[in-house]
Amino acid sequence: MIIFKQRRDLKKYLQGKAVSESSIGFVPTMGALHAGHLSLLKKCNEICEISVCSIFVNPTQFNNSDDYIHYPKTLEKDILLLEENNCDVLFLPGEKEIYPDEASKEKFFDLGYLETILEGKFRPGHFQGVCLVVEKLLNIVNPDVLFLGQKDFQQCMIIKRLIELMQKRIRLIICPILREESGLAMSSRNLRLNPQERKTAAELYRTLISIKDHLDGNNFSTLKDKAIQNLENRGFKVEYLELAKTNNLELVSGAKNEQELILLVAAFLNDVRLIDNLIINP
Repeated sequence: MIIFKQRRDLKKYLQGKAVSESSIGFVPTMGALHAGHLSLLKKCNEICEISVCSIFVNPTQFNNSDDYIHYPKTLEKDILLLEENNCDVLFLPGEKEIYPDEASKEKFFDLGYLETILEGKFRPGHFQGVCLVVEKLLNIVNPDVLFLGQKDFQQCMIIKRLIELMQKRIRLIICPILREESGLAMSSRNLRLNPQERKTAAELYRTLISIKDHLDGNNFSTLKDKAIQNLENRGFKVEYLELAKTNNLELVSGAKNEQELILLVAAFLNDVRLIDNLIINP
């Protein structure tokens, strides 16, 4: 594995290597890698000739400074995991390499409806920060295929919109959520949970499964109220629990049509914010 810390060196290395529609695959991360990240890298290696990963904890997407300060950092372990899982290239930039000055942080992206709901509603400015860094990374790596995880489903939709705005010919592949044995969605933030909290956190997934099993027509509102009460009784502070169309994240009140839907939830367990989702096939 080759490690690059400067964009010009990485761009020079990758220049001319995109000779097919799947030559360069890209997996952007913020580190604290787990099996979910490695599943993206595995898929990347299956499809692409060159796998590129990045590790950069992006300050502009944190609307909570404490969350940024406490975001897990396990760089030595991350590098070893990438080497063991056949990553070809790691881009490991410092903050000045991505944001050389304050002007480089000032850009607005027209994200429309997607920015007004769910994560966009509860984390104002978050997706602007995501787009700011992902645009820079895509322009540096210039990948043929981009691999993202379904756990951040709304973010996947946002980045799909970003690719359209950039007018880039990048194929986006969204890979399934990997879960721990308890059902808890794998996440870097899980490192901040103590053993008891980790057990409790799995209740998010069990809640989504229960709603899916009982969803019928227009009864989502009733199921939602009961689910939120159950989660709060177990110590969660729920920010949202919603049902939406998977193609555009339009919020709906029930399973009325033969259309693929997705359940999405965000909740705090003490000071750790967790998200999860579950796709419901018609």
